[in-house]
Amino acid sequence: MKADLHCHTTISDGSLGISDVIRQADRNDVRYLAITDHDSLASLSRSSVLGKRYNVNVIPAVEFSAIDTERGRKVHIMCYNPQKPDRLEGLCQRNSEGRMKLGKSLAMKVLEEYPITLESILRYSAGSKAIYKCHIMHALMDYGYTTELYGSVYDYLFDVDDGLCAEQVRQEADFYPDVRFVTTLIRASGGLSIMAHPKVFDSFDLLEELAEEGAIDGAEAYHPGAGKGFTNQVLQLAEHYNLITTGGSDFHGFYNHYAIQIGSCFTAEDQLNRIINHKVKAE
Repeated sequence: MKADLHCHTTISDGSLGISDVIRQADRNDVRYLAITDHDSLASLSRSSVLGKRYNVNVIPAVEFSAIDTERGRKVHIMCYNPQKPDRLEGLCQRNSEGRMKLGKSLAMKVLEEYPITLESILRYSAGSKAIYKCHIMHALMDYGYTTELYGSVYDYLFDVDDGLCAEQVRQEADFYPDVRFVTTLIRASGGLSIMAHPKVFDSFDLLEELAEEGAIDGAEAYHPGAGKGFTNQVLQLAEHYNLITTGGSDFHGFYNHYAIQIGSCFTAEDQLNRIINHKVKAE
């Protein structure tokens, strides 16, 4: 029984809407799906209804952006099955507002360099809670300034060290909360906190610290960018601290860096059951 617990829609930085994502999950025989849009719970009610229509069990979820303050790195924490999701709305709003402000700043900087319209960018971000880099790149593709989302133009604009928008890109860390605040809030909502793709932001040391403190419930072991060696590291750590291990495709559709299909990475059934059966009182 396939369970893909990491997918995105147009509510954040995916290219497909909720309905298309769930229908594709059904076609790929994925029976459990988590839509983990960035800093947004907006998909919960609609995805639940559509999931029943297509025989896909949708697990309530969200992927939060945070900062590992000690190391100055971004980290993503996924929340599954919050019993009181309303307790997470404030954080969702704070992060989304920060992302939107940053996205507008990036868009205006890009418009100084490339004579396209703001409306052409907003066309792609219309259903999202923010303007993402992928929306800007999609508009640039429409006007013929590049034929690829990620390549020389993307690097020229968004490289964190010397890109045209480097100053704005570095501001992303200013509005994200500390990771321990996020995991504490998730626990207060009655949800499970799972570190997303620890390899992407070099977060293994942080994961070990949080596990030692009992501040996190699990980690994503199976991810397209993980690699077998890193996956084994996560599995060993999880066994030592009795952490939940998940897997997911991190599907963004057209906005992925490389071709990825829903269900290409999945969660083991015993670990899925730990998430499904998680019913604790929100603190």
